[in-house]
Amino acid sequence: MSTCFRLMLVLVCALPQAGAAAPAPWYKYQSIKTGVFICTQVDPGKQFIRFAGPFKNAACR
Repeated sequence: MSTCFRLMLVLVCALPQAGAAAPAPWYKYQSIKTGVFICTQVDPGKQFIRFAGPFKNAACR
């Protein structure tokens, strides 16, 4: 088999799985020092605690 054909075969097999991926959830975090709330998809670090979630949008609703 040619390299190009193998590459096309791998891409065709991977396409159905790529469409099944879901977006990352959003979480509301609260600052330990100031009490301020933020909404993010990634953990902001030790200075925040997770307050609520998961949510489907950036407004944390």
